Amino acid sequence: MPDVAEIYQFDELTWPEVNQAVAMGKIPIIPTGSVEQHGHHLPLKVDHLCANAVATEAARLKPELALVLPPVSYGYVHHVMDFPGSLNIHYEHFIQYVLDITKSLAYHGFKKMILVNGHGSNHNLVDMVARRTIVETDASCTFCSWWHLLRVHPDFDKEWRESVFPGGCSHACELETSMLLYLAPESVRKDKIKSEIAKTNKLGSKFLYTDLFSHGPMGLIEWTSQYSDTGVMGEAEKATAEKGKIVFEEASRNLAEFVEEYHAMKIEPRTRRQDEEPTFPLSFPTD
Repeated sequence: MPDVAEIYQFDELTWPEVNQAVAMGKIPIIPTGSVEQHGHHLPLKVDHLCANAVATEAARLKPELALVLPPVSYGYVHHVMDFPGSLNIHYEHFIQYVLDITKSLAYHGFKKMILVNGHGSNHNLVDMVARRTIVETDASCTFCSWWHLLRVHPDFDKEWRESVFPGGCSHACELETSMLLYLAPESVRKDKIKSEIAKTNKLGSKFLYTDLFSHGPMGLIEWTSQYSDTGVMGEAEKATAEKGKIVFEEASRNLAEFVEEYHAMKIEPRTRRQDEEPTFPLSFPTD
């Protein structure tokens, strides 16, 4: 019989073992991604592959504390639909779908959970899912996009990044191409790797620029075809498998460290500050 403390993949559990995992305070990790274009050299699976890989490795490192769920592989890619293969999920459907997962987990007794996102345009959506999980259940929910885990140590980018900032790491770039060269090298069309800096970043504006690790004070999310001819945004030609190994291990280790911190964290009780009992319930939906 397998030891529940050693099982780190949620769907490998039986239902009695789920009860044991709840009693142990295990933290479910839900990866989210997309199926969308990543230039001529990377496959459509990049986003969910990377998020799932980081989440799975973190759970493997802390099996007594964490469980990784099967990834949510489709995401919000409406602005990418000029490129064949991109499969769009309406943002409201995405929020509700992931929220249904977190609410199910909360119903079964998991009171802490983590969303690990792999697609930029999902980021605000998983933010909303985490917020709604907290206000609509009795559970706590945290979130990140996996590349944000590379910012835990301020000087870490010096260990791997060579691309121009901003713009060298945006999409199908030095970072994502390096990850695929390490995690799934057979999927990379190496003879088609070509860099392209997004037209927005070529404006030279101090207000409008973008990078996975920063952006200007003004936001402008156009159709992808307006600012990229190939679908690439970044210096993909500077990618290596060695860089992919470095960033994968850093992101996974940092997520595993957070799992340990979060597991020990006290969640403070909610305290209503009205002197009088409210005379009607909050009108926001809870189902």
